[in-house]
Amino acid sequence: MTIENSIMVFIEQRDGKVADVSLELICEAKRLAKSLGVPVTGVAAGHHMSENLKPLGGYGCEKVYYTDDKRLSYFTSVPYAKVIVKTIKKYHPQIVLFGASTTGRDVAPRVASEMKCGLTADCTELKIGNYKTKSKEYKNILHQIRPAFGGNIIATIVSPEGGISMATVREGVMKMSALDISIKAEVIKETCDLADDDFMTEVIEIVRKEKRVNLKSAQIIVSAGMGANSPEALKLVKELASVLGGEVGSSRPVVDSGTLSRERQVGQTGTTVRPNLYIACGISGQIQHRAGMAEAKRIIAINSDENAPIFDIAHYGIVGDVCDVIPKMIKAYKAEA
Repeated sequence: MTIENSIMVFIEQRDGKVADVSLELICEAKRLAKSLGVPVTGVAAGHHMSENLKPLGGYGCEKVYYTDDKRLSYFTSVPYAKVIVKTIKKYHPQIVLFGASTTGRDVAPRVASEMKCGLTADCTELKIGNYKTKSKEYKNILHQIRPAFGGNIIATIVSPEGGISMATVREGVMKMSALDISIKAEVIKETCDLADDDFMTEVIEIVRKEKRVNLKSAQIIVSAGMGANSPEALKLVKELASVLGGEVGSSRPVVDSGTLSRERQVGQTGTTVRPNLYIACGISGQIQHRAGMAEAKRIIAINSDENAPIFDIAHYGIVGDVCDVIPKMIKAYKAEA
């Protein structure tokens, strides 16, 4: 198979609306494509969503190869995988990116298996670079970067011999650029040759439960770690978040202890956030947690251990007990408000 220099993004959709993670990936693909001098394309499946795909051009996607069929209205593993594989074989991208969502994690391994190529899961960073073995040097290949061994190291993975590099990328990790509404993507309709036998399951009913917490869109997050896991400290964390108009977050140990719900977890195995302000209360700052919040515009860390790793990335550090520091912060904010 001839490999062309292009970057393809799987466009995930729900009810015809493009998922945010796909927009993030298009923006990241545009950055990677710029260094390669190649176009960004998309592959999508659904029904009656052509108009919703055109605005992707404003994020950097030049063409979207779209398979339209009523049976593809809702995601099902086998049909979607077949559509993506068919599109890849027809247009030969060098790099294919998926969101590390439940959908992406389902379909990406199926596609990689069919294409007989490598797949790196849950990447937090992507780069274009060279790679040299003892006998050969590969130029301009995808460096797929992700935490490994429980987040204790950062691994860089390359798959130069597989032809196509594939990766799933965590939601919220890649920065979304501003939309240019004047640019539209070219939507190229592909024929759907799926047989009824390809649809081994049928969606009978969809039940949606609205999320009570949306850390991803929160502009201010006050997070509790094990150093703020007492009833008194947690009450103060919640009060500070309320006063600032923010959301309450947490580290994984606090969630594992049952004190706060899983939807409030920030970090490698939780939600990746980019708020304007992140206040880490009693959080030591292990790499697993930092992977999910290090891109916050301003980080304030409160910890009684002056050597806590969180201070390495904090813009402002306060050494002290959260039960002493937070009341003073609340009082100071109220005095200025």
